[in-house]
Amino acid sequence: MAGPPTAPRGLARFTAPRAPREERCELCGVAVAAGGHRHLVDTERRSLACACAPCATLLERPEAAAGRFRAVPGRYLRDPGHGIDGVTWERLRIPVGVAFFFHDSALGRPVAFYPSPAGATEGEPDAGAWQSVRDASALAGLLAPDVEALLLRRHEGLVECFLVPVDVCYELVGRMRLRWQGFDGGAEARADLDAFFARVRERARDHRGGRP
Repeated sequence: MAGPPTAPRGLARFTAPRAPREERCELCGVAVAAGGHRHLVDTERRSLACACAPCATLLERPEAAAGRFRAVPGRYLRDPGHGIDGVTWERLRIPVGVAFFFHDSALGRPVAFYPSPAGATEGEPDAGAWQSVRDASALAGLLAPDVEALLLRRHEGLVECFLVPVDVCYELVGRMRLRWQGFDGGAEARADLDAFFARVRERARDHRGGRP
């Protein structure tokens, strides 16, 4: 996987200092509950936008999928029978134990991100390596472009595989950036990472579709 470090605009809301302010839907301007509202993906700017429930519901419609904004869905899936092993992971050339992948419709290809002390590092996964992931888990073929991500974690010799909303991944990278200390992230970052994946496991339902 090759590519220079970059920080998606979607991370700003998770890494910028939190000044007290009223959250508003960035489409209609109505006030929304802080921390309890939905997000949209702005596919032109590759950023996240806050949304009220009616605007998010409107943009869930199939006819809205070709527009600039897309509603981030709320499904969490786990693939307990995936075949992503250590060899597949090494082919991805991810230098840390966590990464997420989504299909960028503007670029017309999958992109990969992993957390680092500077924020998010972005790259284009090698075509052969990405195909090996698709062969190993049906979840990779279920991703809705731009708004859902394949989240992988390699931990204690095993790889976990989830399909999650993309804003959850942006939140993870932002949290790691805020807590990272030293070369390996430090105890606080590791504990936060463990807690994050515990929440993902609680929310995820098993996908029984098998491998593609």
